[in-house]
Amino acid sequence: MKIRCLYIAVWVFVSLSLCAQTYVSKVWTADAGNGTYRNPILYADYSDPDVIRVGDDYYMTASSFNCVPGLPILHSKDLVNWRIINYALKDLYLEGVEPATFFDKAQHGRGVWAPCLRHHKGEYMIYWGDPDFGIYVVKTKDIRGTWDKPVLVLPGKGRIDPSPLFDDDGKVYLTHAWAGSRAGLNSIMTVCEMNADGTKVTGEEVLLFDGNDGVNHTVEGGKFYKKDGYYYLFAPAGGVAMGWQIALRSKHIYGPYEVKTVLAQGATDINGPHQGGLVETQTGEYWFLHFQDKGAYGRVVHLQPVTWKEGWPVMGIHDKDYCGEPVTSYRKPDVGATYPIETPVESDEFNTPALGLQWQWHANPQQAWAFPAANGYLRLYEQAYPAEYTNFWDIPNLLMQKFPAPEFTATAKLSAVLLNEGDKTGLIVMGWDYAYIALRKTAEGYVLEYMNCSDAEQKNPETLVEQTVPKDLKVNDKYNYRTPIPDAEVYLRVRVETEGKCTFSYSTNGKKYIPFQQIFTAWQGKWIGAKTGLFILNKESQANRSWVDIDWFRIEQ
Repeated sequence: MKIRCLYIAVWVFVSLSLCAQTYVSKVWTADAGNGTYRNPILYADYSDPDVIRVGDDYYMTASSFNCVPGLPILHSKDLVNWRIINYALKDLYLEGVEPATFFDKAQHGRGVWAPCLRHHKGEYMIYWGDPDFGIYVVKTKDIRGTWDKPVLVLPGKGRIDPSPLFDDDGKVYLTHAWAGSRAGLNSIMTVCEMNADGTKVTGEEVLLFDGNDGVNHTVEGGKFYKKDGYYYLFAPAGGVAMGWQIALRSKHIYGPYEVKTVLAQGATDINGPHQGGLVETQTGEYWFLHFQDKGAYGRVVHLQPVTWKEGWPVMGIHDKDYCGEPVTSYRKPDVGATYPIETPVESDEFNTPALGLQWQWHANPQQAWAFPAANGYLRLYEQAYPAEYTNFWDIPNLLMQKFPAPEFTATAKLSAVLLNEGDKTGLIVMGWDYAYIALRKTAEGYVLEYMNCSDAEQKNPETLVEQTVPKDLKVNDKYNYRTPIPDAEVYLRVRVETEGKCTFSYSTNGKKYIPFQQIFTAWQGKWIGAKTGLFILNKESQANRSWVDIDWFRIEQ
């Protein structure tokens, strides 16, 4: 017993040590190592980011839509170097969601929209709007631990992009935007009063700003602040791809509000710089995190310096009438110390007893989808095609992560036990258009197939691009009593180049990779960037359950 306890203690220590190690991407780092940084600070789809500082620590969250777990929590010491440390939502079984199993299916583009992260009286809280069900808040006192059960603050369709303000007099307010697709109107911001702990709306909604003025259309995503006696509302306008950032200010919570444009593309190639969060450093500097829409790569995160001019926040540089332009590179924020280069984890050796934080499913994960194993692999068990299946847009059990850079190579080593004809496992690049390569079991043995689909949301069928019989495929024939267990080993790879050009290839020995000839161009998903990851599917629902062991998944140049 003592030996067993000692083994467990050592294993836990090693696991924690591995988790604590600093990870540096091989494909994108923002920190130049000389006191400067380059944008984007995160070349990955962290849409609608918000940021706070608590002491010497910076925390960020972002939209997660239908992906689970949801509401990623990232940590930094200097606003440039980040790591993923947690998720606030372990699933999307939420109060007010009807039916309760709504997010057991892949509900593309729905779910968690534009969150707002705050810290008040020792509690961390994230507000977000679900366009179909209402505005929620989730809280915790330990940002790295388990978050409380989310609370439905304001039910109703079309309410999105909330931001609370805890005023000096103890009153609490909530502003939010409106989604035209559900509410029938947009480009307006309203505000209402909440109870003291910010969990229920108690007052009537009041119109705060109407962007239907011929200038600031598509106003949304506002963040409430108070500084030097002014109430500020920072909001994006003009739409995701080509919009700009505005700031509204007033001496009174209900207005009227003055408005100025404080950040725009200008002469740069950074399109639509807007929607994010303001933060003050320990040394009194102000910085603004925001996104840029990069198509297939999603909404990547930029960092802008902020200077105050006559009570207005000028973001970026080259101020023209209070409006700045985004920086491509700049000096790092002064946080009073220097910290090592670090990036969110991408590669995974599957050597820890938990699924890596870079991974998300397309829906609420169900029983026996995946299990980490102590032997250093992740086992995925097959799932049958859903009854309404037309293409992979309908598949919930896709285990995927964000594109991490403009160019990268993703490679996975798989050991597949495919027990039934038609079962398959593969590597996918998923979006409105998608493509994958898969090892499929046939009556004669195995084939590798290269499939793609155009505009999957429109229920278009897949197309077989190419198929080949892999030579020298290693198959270890084992038996469970009298049941054969053929373990086939294969390496699958996708090389992503500028503008999302994808080349798929495979190997049977991990050394020589054989490419499929047709190049696939990645396309974003619904409100998210393209993703890459893994799957396994059974052809028949009542057949023997197949599985695949993922030895490792590596992101490299």
